[in-house]
Amino acid sequence: MKSQDVRKQFLDFFESKGHLIVPSAPIVLKDDPTLMFNNSGMAQFKEYFLGNGTPKSNRIADTQKCLRVSGKHNDLEEVGIDTYHHTMFEMLGNWSFGDYFKKEAINWAWELLTEVYKIPKDILYVSVFEGNPDENVPFDQEAYDIWKTLISEDRIILGNKKDNFWEMGEQGPCGPCSEIHVDIRSAEEKAKISGKDLVNNDHPHVVEIWNNVFMEFNRKADGSLEKLPARHVDTGMGFERLCMVLQGVQSNYDTDVFTPIIQHIEKITGGKYTIKAKDDEEEKINIAIRVIADHVRAVAFAIADGQLPSNTGAGYVIRRILRRAIRYGFTFLNTKEAFIYQLVETLSSQMGSSFPEIIAQKNLVMNVIREEENSFLRTLDQGLQLLENVIAATEGKTVSGQKAFELYDTFGFPIDLTALILRERGYELDEAGFDKAMLEQKTRSRAASEVSTEDWTLLAEGNTETFVGYDQTENEVKITRFRKIDSKKDGVLFQIVLNNTPFYPEGGGQVGDKGTLVSANETIEIIDTKKENNLILHLAKKLPENVNANFVAKVNQDLRSLSSRNHSATHLMHQALRSILGTHVEQKGSLVNPNYLRFDFSHFAKMTESELQQVEDFVNARIQEQLSLIERRNIPFAQAVSEGAMALFGEKYGDEVRAIKFGESMELCGGIHVKNTAEIWHFKIVSEGAVAAGIRRIEAITSDAVKAHFASYENTLNEVKEALKNPQDILKAVHTLQDDNAKLSKQIEGLMKDKVKTIKAVLASEIQQINGIQFLAKEVDLDPNGAKDLAYELGTLGTNVFVVLATAEEGKPTISCYISKEMVAEKGLNAGNVVRELGKFIQGGGGGQPFFATAGGKNTAGIQEALEKAIDFVK
Repeated sequence: MKSQDVRKQFLDFFESKGHLIVPSAPIVLKDDPTLMFNNSGMAQFKEYFLGNGTPKSNRIADTQKCLRVSGKHNDLEEVGIDTYHHTMFEMLGNWSFGDYFKKEAINWAWELLTEVYKIPKDILYVSVFEGNPDENVPFDQEAYDIWKTLISEDRIILGNKKDNFWEMGEQGPCGPCSEIHVDIRSAEEKAKISGKDLVNNDHPHVVEIWNNVFMEFNRKADGSLEKLPARHVDTGMGFERLCMVLQGVQSNYDTDVFTPIIQHIEKITGGKYTIKAKDDEEEKINIAIRVIADHVRAVAFAIADGQLPSNTGAGYVIRRILRRAIRYGFTFLNTKEAFIYQLVETLSSQMGSSFPEIIAQKNLVMNVIREEENSFLRTLDQGLQLLENVIAATEGKTVSGQKAFELYDTFGFPIDLTALILRERGYELDEAGFDKAMLEQKTRSRAASEVSTEDWTLLAEGNTETFVGYDQTENEVKITRFRKIDSKKDGVLFQIVLNNTPFYPEGGGQVGDKGTLVSANETIEIIDTKKENNLILHLAKKLPENVNANFVAKVNQDLRSLSSRNHSATHLMHQALRSILGTHVEQKGSLVNPNYLRFDFSHFAKMTESELQQVEDFVNARIQEQLSLIERRNIPFAQAVSEGAMALFGEKYGDEVRAIKFGESMELCGGIHVKNTAEIWHFKIVSEGAVAAGIRRIEAITSDAVKAHFASYENTLNEVKEALKNPQDILKAVHTLQDDNAKLSKQIEGLMKDKVKTIKAVLASEIQQINGIQFLAKEVDLDPNGAKDLAYELGTLGTNVFVVLATAEEGKPTISCYISKEMVAEKGLNAGNVVRELGKFIQGGGGGQPFFATAGGKNTAGIQEALEKAIDFVK
């Protein structure tokens, strides 16, 4: 059975059971501050389990793109080592929100597996929760009794809290679960040991394929459990593992989910994937191919959903996954050029019918991956040279773990590649030292981001919270709930939820509102507004003395107004870019705050000054036209798109959306906008540059910021006029100054050449003859360029010259080394190595070519000692 059929039969089955089939949410989460990625099928439904929202149906089924790089059995560094864990995977799921419960969930799971998919019952095992007296949670007798009607009792396993009690996190909805495991071992293996004894023991052929979670409790901050007001079902079945079972293979990588990609890797690299490796070398190649096949899926879909590789947050995770794939190809498949990007062709043709975003974003994904590959391959080359320096400076045969960690942390050089090279060179790595440095960094990072959250204190029952901020910036409100949070970064804060808030929560690139809560007796400052699990959270440093009082919520209108101008200008700029550069331009990220706007977009080349000016002119023309805002709330998504509204890839839209229109610009947007483009006043681009391959970034300003920008330019111009003695024609005065400066520079250059020749004549008499080498080490009164010219002049004295010159212009020490090319070839001398060693005395470093190199530093006091040590290189 093909994987596409496996997926279709699952969705068809649950549709026949009254489930609404919904599309996968983006793999990158933009509206959940507690998660970077969709790491499970239930992530997009959290608000329903928490009771903060109402689903469109009480029964839902889907296949969800998921990404995990840490957690149970699944550290990134282990993916590819085995054959059944992945970074990106699909989770087939069916959900009940207060509707059916254990009886239906279990019976339908069994029906689908054994009657639709025809999996033999004698290779299946199930587990139920054994109970936990410490938490007063009993044995799951109900689930056990249901399973007894479907499977023999000797195939029912009692599971502990670790395996059979599922929790959303340290707090929140949770409950017992019932897993279904499959044993696909050979008859001979089954005769030796029962599959029952291998369940949950990381056996590659006795694996969990489906988990049915029965959410009936809420975990409180103190660890205690309370009953939820409604019971829910949350199930997840591993698509790749299911395909392995149904296609009769022994590995996820042997299914048609992966084989097309693996075959493409083989074709490009020449490596051969063998189902059963006969030696270590074959297994290393197998692991490398599995790593690349797995990782390209995760990286490609993350980029398609809007997450570019970067050095922070979710972007760093994507970069780390891709670099691991590049490194395995580099080390074990001997790939020294970019190739992983080519696999996106196969991936898009294979999965595009179910996930059309990979087809629509294919070119962008390929460009970004290719540029990341080329960049990291350059990093590997640089790292290899740096590692050579570390080895050269190592006394004995054990390389410092701290030095190896610096290579890893600062330059991204993989530690396992470091260890491999060291072994080949006869060195050992101080692994304990590396682990210590890594642990210290993780501890610092964890401490910096540590947050403790108390339980909600509920002041009103039910979902009474609404947002009124499109129409109002001031409103009478009541507090419906609040809780305390404590973080190392921000200290103690309070999250306050209001019944009818005018505060806009951070989202769609726009920052959250600030303002105040005012009662008869006090004023509470709201320092930020965010959204989490469908709740609008108002952040304050203290709680009102009387949380039950009546308040007036007042948005800071000045900040709101400035943000709205920048947000509306962003829409107009998007329209301008598509009009001027082409319809290939798509938004890939944005930031809108009161001070400026930032806009990332797909485009293949640096914008010219003419293009930037055209964009400015286009936007300012729309401002001059005084276009009124046309806002349409709760319009059906399909209708909005059919009428020309721009929808962004990677965004999660509901059935009904809000459309914002200014003239011909129409986008789906939940943000705050001006009522008329005239409010923007003026638009000015301040910078344009690259973010990644095929992604450009524009930063721009509007309104008061433009006024300040022009005022700053006027002040600078007045200062220039004053410095030039207030000439009538400023431009002519500047050109005259430039001409005079050019003439003086030529005179100085001539004088410097004369000075170099004079010094050369003096220093020629100080050259020493050492072991057939003309040697000189001297501090000279020149700038670094003059020292270079002097070194080359002294080099004309013969084919055996070795010169080290030091300068200390303006307190900045520099050491230059010149070695005759003949000696570089004959004696193996290297000027780069010389300055790297001597640079240590001036607390610096540098490099260059074998015959000439320069090192800069910051300690002029070390110059003399460096010059004294230079002679050691020729003795």
